Amino acid sequence: MTVTWVAIVVAAVVAVAAIGYFVMQKQQRRQRLQERFGPEYERTVREHDSRREAEQELLEREQRHAELNIQPLAPEARAAYSKKWLEVQERFVDAPTAAVTEADHLVTAVMAERGYPTEGFEQQVADLSVAHGATLDRYRKAQDISRRAGREEASTEDLRQAMVHYRALFEELLEDTTGAARSEGRDGVPTADPEVATDRTPLREEPDGDTGAGTRPVEHTSPRNTQRG
Repeated sequence: MTVTWVAIVVAAVVAVAAIGYFVMQKQQRRQRLQERFGPEYERTVREHDSRREAEQELLEREQRHAELNIQPLAPEARAAYSKKWLEVQERFVDAPTAAVTEADHLVTAVMAERGYPTEGFEQQVADLSVAHGATLDRYRKAQDISRRAGREEASTEDLRQAMVHYRALFEELLEDTTGAARSEGRDGVPTADPEVATDRTPLREEPDGDTGAGTRPVEHTSPRNTQRG
Protein backbone atom coordinates (compact mmCIF):
# COMPACT_ATOMS: atom_id res chain seq x y z
CA MET A 1 0.00 0.00 0.00
CA THR A 2 2.84 2.36 0.92
CA VAL A 3 4.58 1.64 -2.37
CA THR A 4 1.39 2.50 -4.24
CA TRP A 5 1.08 5.85 -2.49
CA VAL A 6 4.72 6.64 -3.14
CA ALA A 7 4.21 5.88 -6.84
CA ILE A 8 1.14 8.15 -6.93
CA VAL A 9 3.02 11.00 -5.24
CA VAL A 10 5.99 10.62 -7.56
CA ALA A 11 3.70 10.60 -10.58
CA ALA A 12 1.93 13.73 -9.31
CA VAL A 13 5.24 15.52 -8.73
CA VAL A 14 6.43 14.60 -12.20
CA ALA A 15 3.15 15.81 -13.73
CA VAL A 16 3.33 19.13 -11.86
CA ALA A 17 6.96 19.57 -12.88
CA ALA A 18 6.07 18.83 -16.51
CA ILE A 19 3.22 21.33 -16.45
CA GLY A 20 5.46 23.92 -14.83
CA TYR A 21 8.13 23.38 -17.45
CA PHE A 22 5.57 23.68 -20.25
CA VAL A 23 4.17 26.91 -18.81
CA MET A 24 7.66 28.35 -18.35
CA GLN A 25 8.61 27.46 -21.94
CA LYS A 26 5.43 29.06 -23.20
CA GLN A 27 6.08 32.25 -21.23
CA GLN A 28 9.67 32.44 -22.44
CA ARG A 29 8.58 31.95 -26.05
CA ARG A 30 5.95 34.67 -25.69
CA GLN A 31 8.43 37.09 -24.16
CA ARG A 32 10.93 36.38 -26.93
CA LEU A 33 8.34 37.00 -29.63
CA GLN A 34 7.19 40.22 -27.95
CA GLU A 35 10.76 41.49 -27.77
CA ARG A 36 11.59 40.52 -31.32
CA PHE A 37 8.45 41.74 -33.09
CA GLY A 38 7.69 44.75 -30.90
CA PRO A 39 4.37 46.46 -31.84
CA GLU A 40 3.88 43.88 -34.59
CA TYR A 41 3.27 41.23 -31.92
CA GLU A 42 0.13 42.90 -30.54
CA ARG A 43 -1.03 43.81 -34.03
CA THR A 44 -0.84 40.17 -35.08
CA VAL A 45 -2.69 39.08 -31.93
CA ARG A 46 -5.52 41.51 -32.73
CA GLU A 47 -5.82 40.05 -36.23
CA HIS A 48 -6.26 36.47 -35.00
CA ASP A 49 -8.90 34.64 -32.99
CA SER A 50 -6.41 33.62 -30.34
CA ARG A 51 -2.96 34.51 -29.08
CA ARG A 52 -1.85 30.96 -29.82
CA GLU A 53 -2.70 31.32 -33.51
CA ALA A 54 -0.96 34.69 -33.67
CA GLU A 55 2.19 33.32 -32.08
CA GLN A 56 2.17 30.38 -34.46
CA GLU A 57 2.11 32.80 -37.40
CA LEU A 58 5.01 34.77 -35.95
CA LEU A 59 6.98 31.56 -35.51
CA GLU A 60 6.31 30.72 -39.16
CA ARG A 61 7.52 34.19 -40.16
CA GLU A 62 10.74 33.54 -38.26
CA GLN A 63 11.21 30.23 -40.04
CA ARG A 64 10.64 31.80 -43.47
CA HIS A 65 12.97 34.69 -42.62
CA ALA A 66 15.69 32.24 -41.61
CA GLU A 67 15.45 30.64 -45.06
CA LEU A 68 15.93 33.96 -46.86
CA ASN A 69 19.39 35.01 -47.88
CA ILE A 70 19.39 38.37 -46.11
CA GLN A 71 22.71 40.15 -46.50
CA PRO A 72 24.01 43.57 -45.37
CA LEU A 73 24.76 46.13 -48.06
CA ALA A 74 28.30 46.61 -49.28
CA PRO A 75 29.79 49.95 -48.16
CA GLU A 76 29.71 51.36 -51.70
CA ALA A 77 26.05 50.38 -52.13
CA ARG A 78 25.19 51.97 -48.79
CA ALA A 79 26.88 55.20 -49.83
CA ALA A 80 25.11 55.19 -53.21
CA TYR A 81 21.69 54.69 -51.62
CA SER A 82 22.36 57.44 -49.07
CA LYS A 83 23.20 59.82 -51.90
CA LYS A 84 20.03 58.86 -53.78
CA TRP A 85 17.93 59.50 -50.68
CA LEU A 86 19.36 63.00 -50.31
CA GLU A 87 18.52 63.68 -53.95
CA VAL A 88 14.94 62.48 -53.46
CA GLN A 89 14.68 64.52 -50.29
CA GLU A 90 15.78 67.69 -52.08
CA ARG A 91 13.21 67.13 -54.83
CA PHE A 92 10.44 67.05 -52.24
CA VAL A 93 10.41 70.86 -52.07
CA ASP A 94 9.31 71.26 -55.69
CA ALA A 95 7.57 67.94 -56.31
CA PRO A 96 6.40 66.30 -53.06
CA THR A 97 4.17 63.65 -54.64
CA ALA A 98 6.87 62.51 -57.05
CA ALA A 99 9.44 62.50 -54.25
CA VAL A 100 7.26 60.22 -52.10
CA THR A 101 6.87 57.83 -55.03
CA GLU A 102 10.64 57.81 -55.52
CA ALA A 103 11.17 57.22 -51.80
CA ASP A 104 8.87 54.20 -51.97
CA HIS A 105 10.82 52.80 -54.94
CA LEU A 106 14.10 53.46 -53.18
CA VAL A 107 13.04 51.56 -50.06
CA THR A 108 11.89 48.66 -52.24
CA ALA A 109 15.21 48.67 -54.09
CA VAL A 110 17.16 48.45 -50.83
CA MET A 111 14.91 45.62 -49.66
CA ALA A 112 15.57 43.69 -52.86
CA GLU A 113 19.33 44.20 -52.69
CA ARG A 114 19.36 43.03 -49.08
CA GLY A 115 17.60 39.83 -50.17
CA TYR A 116 13.98 40.48 -49.21
CA PRO A 117 11.27 39.38 -51.67
CA THR A 118 9.41 42.47 -52.89
CA GLU A 119 6.35 41.01 -54.60
CA GLY A 120 3.14 41.51 -52.64
CA PHE A 121 2.86 44.08 -49.88
CA GLU A 122 1.53 41.70 -47.21
CA GLN A 123 4.41 39.30 -47.76
CA GLN A 124 6.83 42.22 -47.66
CA VAL A 125 5.66 43.34 -44.24
CA ALA A 126 5.57 39.75 -42.96
CA ASP A 127 9.20 39.23 -43.94
CA LEU A 128 10.30 42.64 -42.66
CA SER A 129 8.52 42.19 -39.33
CA VAL A 130 11.06 39.65 -38.08
CA ALA A 131 13.93 42.15 -37.99
CA HIS A 132 12.12 45.49 -38.33
CA GLY A 133 8.94 45.14 -36.30
CA ALA A 134 9.56 48.40 -34.44
CA THR A 135 9.31 50.52 -37.61
CA LEU A 136 6.91 48.40 -39.63
CA ASP A 137 3.85 50.42 -38.66
CA ARG A 138 5.55 53.54 -40.03
CA TYR A 139 6.10 51.74 -43.33
CA ARG A 140 2.40 50.86 -43.43
CA LYS A 141 1.50 54.51 -42.80
CA ALA A 142 3.83 55.63 -45.59
CA GLN A 143 2.24 53.14 -47.97
CA ASP A 144 -1.25 54.32 -47.02
CA ILE A 145 -0.31 57.95 -47.71
CA SER A 146 1.23 56.92 -51.03
CA ARG A 147 -2.03 55.26 -52.06
CA ARG A 148 -4.01 58.34 -51.05
CA ALA A 149 -1.56 60.52 -52.97
CA GLY A 150 -2.30 58.45 -56.07
CA ARG A 151 -5.96 59.44 -55.64
CA GLU A 152 -4.92 63.06 -54.97
CA GLU A 153 -6.25 62.79 -51.42
CA ALA A 154 -3.02 63.55 -49.54
CA SER A 155 -1.96 67.00 -48.38
CA THR A 156 1.61 68.28 -48.57
CA GLU A 157 1.98 67.64 -44.84
CA ASP A 158 0.72 64.08 -45.33
CA LEU A 159 3.38 63.61 -47.99
CA ARG A 160 6.05 65.02 -45.71
CA GLN A 161 5.05 62.54 -43.03
CA ALA A 162 5.25 59.75 -45.61
CA MET A 163 8.86 60.76 -46.27
CA VAL A 164 9.56 60.65 -42.53
CA HIS A 165 8.02 57.17 -42.27
CA TYR A 166 9.82 55.83 -45.32
CA ARG A 167 13.11 57.13 -43.99
CA ALA A 168 12.68 55.26 -40.69
CA LEU A 169 12.69 51.91 -42.48
CA PHE A 170 15.18 53.04 -45.13
CA GLU A 171 17.79 53.85 -42.48
CA GLU A 172 17.32 50.54 -40.73
CA LEU A 173 17.70 48.60 -43.95
CA LEU A 174 20.72 50.67 -44.88
CA GLU A 175 22.46 50.25 -41.54
CA ASP A 176 21.62 46.55 -41.17
CA THR A 177 20.00 47.07 -37.77
CA THR A 178 17.72 44.55 -36.09
CA GLY A 179 14.71 46.82 -35.94
CA ALA A 180 15.65 48.77 -32.83
CA ALA A 181 13.55 51.86 -32.35
CA ARG A 182 15.01 54.94 -33.97
CA SER A 183 15.43 58.13 -32.00
CA GLU A 184 12.91 60.77 -32.98
CA GLY A 185 13.84 64.26 -34.00
CA ARG A 186 16.45 63.54 -36.67
CA ASP A 187 14.40 62.74 -39.77
CA GLY A 188 15.73 65.66 -41.76
CA VAL A 189 12.84 65.68 -44.24
CA PRO A 190 12.35 69.11 -45.83
CA THR A 191 9.16 71.10 -45.78
CA ALA A 192 7.71 72.37 -49.04
CA ASP A 193 8.18 75.97 -47.88
CA PRO A 194 11.46 77.21 -49.41
CA GLU A 195 11.79 79.79 -46.63
CA VAL A 196 12.17 77.01 -44.04
CA ALA A 197 15.38 75.02 -43.68
CA THR A 198 15.26 71.92 -45.85
CA ASP A 199 17.72 69.06 -45.55
CA ARG A 200 19.18 70.41 -42.32
CA THR A 201 15.89 71.00 -40.54
CA PRO A 202 15.58 68.54 -37.65
CA LEU A 203 12.06 67.35 -36.96
CA ARG A 204 10.63 65.90 -33.85
CA GLU A 205 7.20 64.68 -32.86
CA GLU A 206 5.35 66.04 -29.86
CA PRO A 207 2.07 64.98 -28.24
CA ASP A 208 -0.91 66.70 -29.84
CA GLY A 209 -2.36 68.89 -27.13
CA ASP A 210 -5.80 69.04 -28.76
CA THR A 211 -6.51 65.33 -28.61
CA GLY A 212 -4.30 64.17 -25.82
CA ALA A 213 -2.99 61.38 -28.04
CA GLY A 214 -0.96 60.93 -31.16
CA THR A 215 1.83 63.12 -32.39
CA ARG A 216 2.29 66.10 -34.65
CA PRO A 217 5.45 67.28 -36.37
CA VAL A 218 7.24 70.35 -35.09
CA GLU A 219 9.48 72.26 -37.43
CA HIS A 220 12.43 74.35 -36.35
CA THR A 221 13.33 77.23 -38.59
CA SER A 222 16.95 77.95 -39.14
CA PRO A 223 17.85 81.68 -38.79
CA ARG A 224 20.30 81.27 -41.65
CA ASN A 225 17.52 80.16 -43.97
CA THR A 226 14.81 82.56 -42.86
CA GLN A 227 16.73 85.83 -42.95
CA ARG A 228 16.79 87.41 -46.34
CA GLY A 229 20.03 88.84 -47.60
